[in-house]
Amino acid sequence: MNSTYAISADNNGKPVWKFILGELKPKGKFFTPFNIISIPIMILGLALIVIRFWKGIGSITNLTQETPWGLWIGFDVVTGVAFAGGAYVLTFMVYILNMRKYHSIIRVTVLNGFLAYAFYAGALLLDLGRPWHVINPIIGNGFGTSSVLFLVAWHFLLYMIAELIEFSPTIAEWLGARRARKILSGMTIAAVIFGITLSTLHQSGLGALYLMAKDKIHPLWYSEFIPIMFLVSSIFAGLSMVIFEGSISHRVFFRQISEKNHKAQHGIILGLSKICAGAMFAYFFLQMLVFIHGQHWHLLFTTMGLWYLVEMLGFVLIPMILFFISYRTGNINMIKVAAVITMLGVILNRLNVTIIGFRWDAAIHYIPSWMELVVTLAVIFTEIWIFRWVINRMPVLRDSPEWANENE
Repeated sequence: MNSTYAISADNNGKPVWKFILGELKPKGKFFTPFNIISIPIMILGLALIVIRFWKGIGSITNLTQETPWGLWIGFDVVTGVAFAGGAYVLTFMVYILNMRKYHSIIRVTVLNGFLAYAFYAGALLLDLGRPWHVINPIIGNGFGTSSVLFLVAWHFLLYMIAELIEFSPTIAEWLGARRARKILSGMTIAAVIFGITLSTLHQSGLGALYLMAKDKIHPLWYSEFIPIMFLVSSIFAGLSMVIFEGSISHRVFFRQISEKNHKAQHGIILGLSKICAGAMFAYFFLQMLVFIHGQHWHLLFTTMGLWYLVEMLGFVLIPMILFFISYRTGNINMIKVAAVITMLGVILNRLNVTIIGFRWDAAIHYIPSWMELVVTLAVIFTEIWIFRWVINRMPVLRDSPEWANENE
């Protein structure tokens, strides 16, 4: 058979390139509220990105030599990677602990994680003064192997490859490539184990980047345990994103989801809320230990101290209690509220470490420009567009084709 043709009859015998071109066509209504809002922002964001690479990073940002890392690192990378943590947590639960009830949300979670890493790696390029040097850690051009940035670069690259392998059976099913699907499925467990190992290193590695900034980060947010805090918080950050994204997907793409998976959603959300409550308790307990041993009581009566209490009480303790109560009572709506509050708390924590509490005592404090905000929104909207495109075409939420199940 000609290699340009699909391997199975699922694509009606079309050449693969024609099938893919056909899939690029829009599906459903185009003039939706989301499209009307997102398209102008994406176009403006693209124009600003062109200006950034044309005239330099200072042309659209408020970054300086004293504050070289801003919104694109603090939110797009550090916060975004925390929200992608649901992929390594769920793959560990399903493939290693054999918790099969969560299997129906594995593909959409891995897709979300892969897109998050891919786009936030792209956002990282925007923040580099000389982005063409990003390849240096990979090709060995004068890098330092003892640098945390070296580890982060390799973690990003290898984890994206691992997640792509984990998701690749879905792509093979979409293309009707039976033989490729069988081979790729056999690689899944190895990719999962490799990906979990990378994630635990990478989530903590992002925190380790800030260990060298002891004199620049406010004492309430700095400690030698930042890597551990980043790792633990990525567990409930990622699972809260899974609850949030899953709730939206079940409304927007409800026709693609089988009745069986619709019914299973209730139990899945309850189970995730229990894990979130446990992880948040561990995080809160560790934060209190760090605070007590750091002897920071006198800082609580300052403006930053009150802000710290807002974060810890309002966005860690309260949602932790809500997760616990809602799990015991089976209140799904309360779980969703707790997930949103938790996500806001993770954003707040990461921004406190990277922006708000970073050089907090400087005469002129960094504030992102409106252009930085637009580019960030453009990155997020573009990711959502691609996520929606994949969901509408590949068997991510809907069941796999019968031939794929026969090969299991």
